[in-house]
Amino acid sequence: MIRNAGLVILILSLILSCKTGRNTQSSTAMKLKNTPKKEVVYQVFTRLFGNTNTTNKPWGTLAENGVGKFDDFSSLALKQIKDLGATYIWYTGVPHHAVITDYTAYGISNDDPDVVKGRAGSPYAVKDYYQVDPDMANDPAKRMQEFEALIKRSHDAGLKVIIDIVPNHVARKYESLNTPEGLIPFGKNDDTSVDYKRDNDFYYIPNTEFKIPEWQNGYLPLGGELSDALDNTFKESPAKWTGNGSRNAQPNQNDWYETVKINYGVWPDGGIDFEPLPQESAQWEIKEHQEFWTGKEVPASWVKFKDIALFWTNKGVDGFRFDMAEMVPVEFWSYMNSAIKIKNPDAFLLAEVYNPSLYREYIFKGKMDYLYDKVELYDTIKNIMQGHGSTDHIAPIVEHQKDIAVNMLHFLENHDEQRIASPEFAGNAEKGKPAMVVSTLLSSSPTMIYFGQELGEPASEDLGFGDPSRTSIFDYGSVPSVVRWVNDKKFDGGKSSTSELELRDFYKRLLNFSTQNSAITGEYADIHAHNRQNTEWYNDKVYSFVRWSDTEKLIVVTNFDAQDTFGFELQLPESIIKKWHLSNGKYQVIDQLYGNQEGELNVYEGKAELRVDIKPLQSFIFKVIQS
Repeated sequence: MIRNAGLVILILSLILSCKTGRNTQSSTAMKLKNTPKKEVVYQVFTRLFGNTNTTNKPWGTLAENGVGKFDDFSSLALKQIKDLGATYIWYTGVPHHAVITDYTAYGISNDDPDVVKGRAGSPYAVKDYYQVDPDMANDPAKRMQEFEALIKRSHDAGLKVIIDIVPNHVARKYESLNTPEGLIPFGKNDDTSVDYKRDNDFYYIPNTEFKIPEWQNGYLPLGGELSDALDNTFKESPAKWTGNGSRNAQPNQNDWYETVKINYGVWPDGGIDFEPLPQESAQWEIKEHQEFWTGKEVPASWVKFKDIALFWTNKGVDGFRFDMAEMVPVEFWSYMNSAIKIKNPDAFLLAEVYNPSLYREYIFKGKMDYLYDKVELYDTIKNIMQGHGSTDHIAPIVEHQKDIAVNMLHFLENHDEQRIASPEFAGNAEKGKPAMVVSTLLSSSPTMIYFGQELGEPASEDLGFGDPSRTSIFDYGSVPSVVRWVNDKKFDGGKSSTSELELRDFYKRLLNFSTQNSAITGEYADIHAHNRQNTEWYNDKVYSFVRWSDTEKLIVVTNFDAQDTFGFELQLPESIIKKWHLSNGKYQVIDQLYGNQEGELNVYEGKAELRVDIKPLQSFIFKVIQS
C-alpha cells in the first residue's frame, strides 16, 4: 500500500517534465499514430435511431412511445451512414443497463424506478456487462445473437464498431446473470463490513442503509405516476458510495444516485494500493506496458474490467468509448488498454477526459488513442457560434496541442451536449457549417457527429427526465428529423425537408472530402494571425488556415458571421510560399466543397494574395492548381 502517493507522483512528474520538455512527448505521440488516417465516428443512440413512433409522450412507456431495434440498422441503413462519410459507428447504450420495462419473463429482474433515471433508464448505469439491452431486441431471449448480427452487418458495410465501457461506476443494482463461468460479478466477494479494502469492488458506508434522495423542484420519478414500485425506498445495506463520489448514504438529487462507484485500489484518503507507473512509461510501447503489469497484484476491479473489454473484443467490437475516464487511475488504463491492444493492435480507444492538465498523462501513460477535445476546442467554437467569442482564440489551442493534435477527437454534438439547432445553443443548424469545416479539417484527428446533427435536429421534445435541447438518453421516444430521414425504413430522406437534405448533403461532402484528401493527414499552418495583422477587412469572425501534402495544397476560409459578407485579399505568409515552392505567377484555385467557386492566387515578390468574397456562414476549401 502506498499512502498519499498521488502527491509524490505529481511532484516527480513535474520535475521530470521540466527536464525533458515536450519533445519527448511529441515523439511519443508520433509513435502512437505515426501514419494517421482520418476517421469519422458516427455516434448513434441505438434505441432511438429506428423508432418511427412519433407519439413522444412525456414519461411514455415503451408501448406508448416505441423503441428502436438492432434490426433497424439494416444493410441499407448502414450503407447510407457509410456513404455519409463515416468509418466507425458508435452504438451508444448497448450494454444491459437498468430499465423499468418488465422483462421478468426472460429471467431479467425488475429494476426499482426509485433508482432509475427516466422511463427507459440511463445507458451509463450498466446492470450486466456480459449482456445487451433487452429493449432493442426483437426477441429478448436472443438479444446477444441479434447484436452479434449487427456487428457483422456493420463490418459488411465497411464500418467498424465502437461501444461504451463505463469504468467509474455501475448500476446501483448490478446483477450480472450472464458473467461467464470462472469469472466473478462485481461485488460478489466484497467485505461489506469495512469502507475500503483493495479487492472490494465498491466503497461502503458500514452499518448504514441507503436512502432515496429527497426530490426537489417538483421532480418525481416517472413524472409522479402512481406505482407500487415507487415506494421511495431501495434496499441497499450497507449503503455504497454513489458514482460521482458522494459518500452520503442519502445522495443528493443531482448526484449520480442511480449508480455506485467502483474501487480501483484508491483509499478514501487518496492513497493507492497498486504500483505507480514510472515517468519513463510515457515513452513505452504497448508491449512494455503489458510486461510492467505481468506478475504484479492489481485490484480485483482491474481484472474484471479487463475481462469485460476482452469479452467484447472477442465478439468483434473494434473499439471502446470510455466514460469519465479521468475518474479512474491512469495506471488502470495502462493495464487494460495494453491488454486490449495486444489482442487487437488496431482497437480504437476513446476517452472522456475534461481536465486539459491530464491529457498527456492519459494519452502517453494510459495509452488512449483519442480524447474528447471538449474543454478547449469545442467550448471555444461553441462560444464563437453563439456570437460571444473570437476566432483569434482557435490558433492558440492548436499550438498548445501541437504534440497531441492527432489524439484529440473533434465534435460539435454528442449525447451530453446541446443540439446546435436548439435555441439554447445556436438556434440554427446552418451556424454549424463553418464550425464543422474548422473542426473537421483542422487536424488529422477523428471527427465525430451525432445522429440527427446532419439533419439539423433541434431536440425540442420534452420526453420526461431528459431536458429539451439535448436528445434524451433516459426516455422512450423518437427523433423527428431522423424519423423523416428513415422514411418508413427506406432510409432515403423521403420525408425530410429541403433544408434537412441540403444540410445532410453539406455534411456528406465535407466528411468524405476529409477522409479522402491527403492534405488533411498532412501538414497544417495557421494563416489567420498573419491576415489579422496585414489584411484589410479581414476580422475575427473569419478563420483561415492551410493544409498540404506532396500532392495537395489547400486554403481553408470560413465565415462564422450569420449576417455579413466579407471581402478581402487573403494573404499567404512568405513561409508558406517557400514551403509550397510557389514561383511568381498566377495559380488557379477551385473550391472543393461545392466546386462552383474559382479564383486566382497571385504570387509576386514574396507575397501571395487571393481575392475572397465570403457570404454569411460560408466556407471555402480552395485547392491550389499547380501545373
